[in-house]
Amino acid sequence: MCMEDIMKKILFVINTMGIGGGERGILELFDQIDSEKYEVSLFVLTGQGELIGQIPDKVHLLNTTYFPISVLDHSGKIRLIRTVIRSMFIRGTICKRMKYIVRNLREMTKKGKIQKDKLLWKVLSDGAQRLEQEYDLAVAYLEGGSAYYVASYVKARKKAAFIHINYELAGYSRELDEDCYIEFDRIFPVSESVKESFLTFYPECRDRTDVFYNLINRDKIMRKAEEEGGFSDGYNGFRILTVGRLVPQKALPVAIDAMKILKAADRAFRWYVLGEGESRKKLQEQIQMLGLEEDFILLGTVENPYPYYAQCDLYVHTTYYEGKSIAIEEAQILGCAMLVSEHSGVREQIEDGVDGKICALNPQDIAKNILEMAQDQKKLACYRHAAAERRQTDNQREASKLLELLK
Repeated sequence: MCMEDIMKKILFVINTMGIGGGERGILELFDQIDSEKYEVSLFVLTGQGELIGQIPDKVHLLNTTYFPISVLDHSGKIRLIRTVIRSMFIRGTICKRMKYIVRNLREMTKKGKIQKDKLLWKVLSDGAQRLEQEYDLAVAYLEGGSAYYVASYVKARKKAAFIHINYELAGYSRELDEDCYIEFDRIFPVSESVKESFLTFYPECRDRTDVFYNLINRDKIMRKAEEEGGFSDGYNGFRILTVGRLVPQKALPVAIDAMKILKAADRAFRWYVLGEGESRKKLQEQIQMLGLEEDFILLGTVENPYPYYAQCDLYVHTTYYEGKSIAIEEAQILGCAMLVSEHSGVREQIEDGVDGKICALNPQDIAKNILEMAQDQKKLACYRHAAAERRQTDNQREASKLLELLK
């Protein structure tokens, strides 16, 4: 019997392979899977994302066409729109999904928040490339499209789904999902708070739901932090860094208003944001309206953000909700002093007053805490030391939770 005949076949499905926490997490998970025991394949639902070049050679990319561009920049958005339109007209998807779209659009309107991406994940899933192979294990690594696709269209002996966000606050519902998580043998939320949020909607899944913490490669992050890169503007004042997508969830308008208060305090502060997203235009307009063009800088995305972490004076994480932030964990590894806004799950990551500070999500409290922290270098040094010493995830132990499904 040849080796291929006895190797277990694992399929991972993810929405995109762009620069994001979930995408970096799946790369670390690939590193934990023994290629001599498991044949690993990847299908990217949108067929897009700039991190595809970092997929290890042992992972087979199944997309018949793939575009290594971000779904967030202009050309990437055009490509994604084309993919969505194409999906609408494959297998009569638009006719099949019209009632679903109208019903969920009505519910979103009642709640006062229309999320077009969540309405279209079903369309992308229904119109996506079909895979004929049967797998020993199929893994939906993100909620939304990848979960719908694996639940409905992948043939596998076992199925698992990861959940990286607060299910309710992110706008998901059983109606939107069409109860897809009932189809999975194991569900892996990335934190206790994410788990409890999910189980509020799917209480019958409790016995098959287990927290799977983010995989972080400390050595690789510290090594990449020493590479060339980072700030290049010659600024000599107090540098503040935020890393995250430019989307409403991240509450960056609140951060910009806080920067306005800091500027009026007659201290030298400059705030930098690494990330890209749909809110860039509105954020840039707010920055210009407040006269903060030289004070609040949108840097876009970079392939290696770690030199920025290592060089900043303070890492600030503003957000309305979060699953478990990989950006916070990366900042801790690199010994960043940290200020994080109060949100569900934050106290699983930060011990207030020990390895960072937790503040209210409003401009006044954010600015007040930044001013106090900037004036106390001794306390900042204590935060940095405690953050760097914080215990990190045992990657092999976490990966074994997934691979146990194959036994």
